[in-house]
Amino acid sequence: MTDPQPALRYRFGTFEADAATGELRKQGVRIKLNAQPFQVLLLLLGHPGQLLTREEISRDLWPDGTFVDSEHGVNSAVNRIREALGDTASNPRFIETLARRGYRFVAPVERIALNEDPSPITTEQIATAQAAIPTEPATNPRFRILASPQELPKASYPVVQTLFILLQCMYLGFYIGALANLAEIADLFSPLPRATQAFAILIVTAAILIPVRAFVLSAALFHAPGAREKFLRIWPFLLVLDELWSLSPFLLLHHINFGLALACATLLVYSPFAQRSLVLMGAGGADAAIVHTR
Repeated sequence: MTDPQPALRYRFGTFEADAATGELRKQGVRIKLNAQPFQVLLLLLGHPGQLLTREEISRDLWPDGTFVDSEHGVNSAVNRIREALGDTASNPRFIETLARRGYRFVAPVERIALNEDPSPITTEQIATAQAAIPTEPATNPRFRILASPQELPKASYPVVQTLFILLQCMYLGFYIGALANLAEIADLFSPLPRATQAFAILIVTAAILIPVRAFVLSAALFHAPGAREKFLRIWPFLLVLDELWSLSPFLLLHHINFGLALACATLLVYSPFAQRSLVLMGAGGADAAIVHTR
């Protein structure tokens, strides 16, 4: 791949990437981005509007003599860039994914000449840049309480990954435990109106959610490419069912009192939102590519 004469800095939207210092800034505020994702960002900024295949990016990232899982490595780097920019694969403002081919930077890019005196981004420049970038569709007011990646605290990858996996194991325990005690649950449901329908819903949802949780757990454990995007895609479905299963502590009323069951249920109401936040904070992906030296 033949690179154009590299610029010292690139501006796009409200962001500025400094190739000399390896820094990404938003309106002057530095945003943390590791070396490999930043290198991929510079490659994309150097070829705005052009398709860069994963193989082309991989050849620039890793020198000869090194074997790398290029697909996983490049995907992981692009995911890190999107998190830093607040971008998404489903509605890209900066980096567009071309299925099974590669990536393309779709926002306008300003190359700043090497001899140009650095100057802060003005309010007019910010407004002009934001107007040139496709905006995300208006968010439904009901979902405006959901946190964006920029609003979440920074946490180490092992912490968020462990918490996310533990939550998946917790839900699997709920489903399996319920199906293992159907006779006791049927007795508990018997005084309720429409007990038969409620009992059937419990069995059906548990049977559906066991493979779904197994898939999410496996994707997180093995860092499957696109795991985060897939989880976020199925999250609205999980939200509905997780809120239904937040009532699961009441299935233990033969063993615990009503107050404890209510306390546990109120905590479980927040669980699906916690899972989404953990995914946006990094759960389900690796910080770096898996590289093996020959």
